[in-house]
Amino acid sequence: MMQLFENVKVIDTHTGGEPTRVVVAGGPDLGNGPLIERVRRMQRDSDHFRRMMITEPRGNEAMVGALLCEPTDPDCVAAVIFFNNRDYLGMCGHGTIGVAAAMAYAGRIEPGVHRLETPVGVITFRLTGANQVSFDNVPSYRLHHDIAVDVDGLGTVRGDVAWGGNWFFLTASPLPLSLSHLRELNHAAQDIRDALRRDGVSGVAGAEIDHVEFFGAAQAEDADSRNFVYCPGGAYDRSPCGTGTSAKLACLAADGKLKPGEPWIQESIIGSRFVGSYEPSGPGAILPTITGTAYVYGECCFVAQVGDPFPHGIG
Repeated sequence: MMQLFENVKVIDTHTGGEPTRVVVAGGPDLGNGPLIERVRRMQRDSDHFRRMMITEPRGNEAMVGALLCEPTDPDCVAAVIFFNNRDYLGMCGHGTIGVAAAMAYAGRIEPGVHRLETPVGVITFRLTGANQVSFDNVPSYRLHHDIAVDVDGLGTVRGDVAWGGNWFFLTASPLPLSLSHLRELNHAAQDIRDALRRDGVSGVAGAEIDHVEFFGAAQAEDADSRNFVYCPGGAYDRSPCGTGTSAKLACLAADGKLKPGEPWIQESIIGSRFVGSYEPSGPGAILPTITGTAYVYGECCFVAQVGDPFPHGIG
């Protein structure tokens, strides 16, 4: 029988418009051990908690969850499991910024340098004041360059496959990058993702390429590029996407279009922005640094009452 959760305490933040629901108390007991094993335990035994936090009536398709856990590394301020309306994420850039802002709001950390344990490794972040956060992401790299796939309605689409904590297919946008074209952008990105799966184009060890990133010219004069990122659950990223910006930096570095330490201002489809830069990190890889802001917009205590027809969400 699935557990009915009571007194689940969350802090809701948004990073550049993209929401993160940070679970600070009342989540499932996942035990100890390596974080990736706790993720698998949650998938197997407590996935209903993910659905409760993210899907309607308590959540929405854009929401990303972040369950705070005890770290295995004592030098880390916390461990975190990221999840969305579809599954679990190895890393989430906007979510990391949101977690930092939520922990500061709750008085759990002070401005300064901190370490955070994620399923894909330990990352370092710097909290400046209450809202600005810079984090050093996991090593990122381009796996495939100029891959071609045939997509119904779009013809031949060419792009790069890159890792920035999640797998991305990055390509020039087939449509104007504006909110008035959201429906068409979503459909195009889903069609590309379907074509990649059909053709067997994947990340390392057959990993699914579950993010599609369109890029084009920025609208703001002081930005370098504008993007649209299609996420695994079918929602678009309101922020410029931290892992997507890291993947973009990896491609720029591989092409010799961005020097180490040089800033890259990435604009999202709603106009919010991240500042990215990188340093080399071994053969063919970079260590990205992403800076953005997050704001707390709510605190809540969720319950799942006996008799509720949708105690663990819809879907």
